[in-house]
Amino acid sequence: MFTSGTSARSWSIHRFVEMGGSSKVELITPLSSNSPIDAYLKKNPSGGLHHICIDVDDIHEAVKRVRSQGVRTLTEEPKIGAHGKPVMFLHPKDCNGVLLELQQK
Repeated sequence: MFTSGTSARSWSIHRFVEMGGSSKVELITPLSSNSPIDAYLKKNPSGGLHHICIDVDDIHEAVKRVRSQGVRTLTEEPKIGAHGKPVMFLHPKDCNGVLLELQQK
């Protein structure tokens, strides 16, 4: 079953398609030239995959676990993400070039 919706943030518009279960594809459009998404599109003018989000039961425990394995995070503490839940991004250089987002369930 597919459903879709749109949400606006201060720097982007999110359009998403729920694929069933907990899977969804999110399309993000920058609203300003100083947003993280705009910076990504300047580096990758054809677009592409920006990041993969993984839901975790306990964001603090998940961050502790990945840091213990030598994975760097982009911020010191989790922040509230696009869906109103705590998130933490992992450094792509430590994740085979992929930006990973951990999100509290």
